[in-house]
Amino acid sequence: MEYFLLILGLLLMIVGIIGSLLPALPGPPISWVGILLLYFCPGMEPNYWLLGITLAVAIVIGILDYVIPAKGTKFFGGSKYGIWGTNIGLVIGLFFPPFGFLIGPFLGALIGELIYNSNEGKRAFKAALGSLLGFLAGTFIKLLVSLIFLGVFFVVVWQNKGIWF
Repeated sequence: MEYFLLILGLLLMIVGIIGSLLPALPGPPISWVGILLLYFCPGMEPNYWLLGITLAVAIVIGILDYVIPAKGTKFFGGSKYGIWGTNIGLVIGLFFPPFGFLIGPFLGALIGELIYNSNEGKRAFKAALGSLLGFLAGTFIKLLVSLIFLGVFFVVVWQNKGIWF
């Protein structure tokens, strides 16, 4: 049972890292479940502080994942049309791997801004660029947190190595 939970936890950590790069999967929350599974192993003393803090981080990052691209669009002068275009482009972009999830939000914001005001192409491009930068910043933060969670996973496994090895 211990080995099953250890391997399942490690697989969830890997899926969490992949999910940090793909917008369809919530990377840090999946990685957090991988950490949580360790504490279901017989002989593991629960560390509620570690679980609570990492859960709070995963929730905050999950929320910021939706806020950062919209704020990037707005910061660079975008309207609600650009924000909606960003979100729609993100979903449509998932169907066009490998770079659709990068190009989709950019094109979505650009099209949304051009629908809002087709006479201001320069402003629309600037807002679309803000959307792309916001998306990349959010992805970087999710990847960083998921990698930190992987490090926490290995530290917890190492500190309790007597249970598995």
